[in-house]
Amino acid sequence: MLSKAKTLEGYKLDTLDGEIGKVKEFYFDDRHWTIRYLVAGTGTWLAERQVLISPFALVAVNKEERNIGIDLTKAQIEASPSLDSDKPVSRQFEEAYYGHYGYPMYWGGPFSWGAYPYIEMDREKWKAHAPANKGWDAHLRSTYAVRGHHIQALDGEIGHVEDFIIDDETWAIRYFVVDTHNWWPGKKVLVSPQWIERVSWDERKVFVNLSRQTIKESPEYTEESLLTRDYETELYRHYNRQRYWIDELVNI
Repeated sequence: MLSKAKTLEGYKLDTLDGEIGKVKEFYFDDRHWTIRYLVAGTGTWLAERQVLISPFALVAVNKEERNIGIDLTKAQIEASPSLDSDKPVSRQFEEAYYGHYGYPMYWGGPFSWGAYPYIEMDREKWKAHAPANKGWDAHLRSTYAVRGHHIQALDGEIGHVEDFIIDDETWAIRYFVVDTHNWWPGKKVLVSPQWIERVSWDERKVFVNLSRQTIKESPEYTEESLLTRDYETELYRHYNRQRYWIDELVNI
């Protein structure tokens, strides 16, 4: 199911033995554009450190109850490797974190989740696909920090990143919500990370291989828009791009 990052922020986090807090933000990598960690706001509990939850631990997103189930106990989370609240997520930390929980390392293969294009929950398969080498180097970004980055089309700026649309089954970022009000008052559009040519993090700019006119004529996204498969099909047809769900079926 597709959900806005801002909608998921504030959802309660329920572990096997009680609530630990609420969703604060997300960390994603800028290669596969996939959520790697959910950052928990825990109040006074473990307040001196970042509490990160991998999608491997997420059981289900309940939109009616506005909560996310976590297949961990409070003690397991408290015993996990500590990361200071003001420190970036390093590879050393990630190796310790994944080793603590026994998760397969997502950077150990060619797909979004290492050896798989999806989150493999069978622990027996984890052992069969342990990475033989270092793998690719992930650069993690915060959804909170990337909001406001400018979107640069082939012929000029078109707006800025307002939000992210997340697939809460694969935890892939499917779209940026782009606010174009500086050019076309009131209109918002969706742009897939797969259409990005490059990102200049220093300039806070995302470059897409699309013209401003093409984006202007794309299906409008509103707060009331239902992100149905019909809507997505129309969007991909407009941009004349291969639909992501076709690619993922090929890789399964």
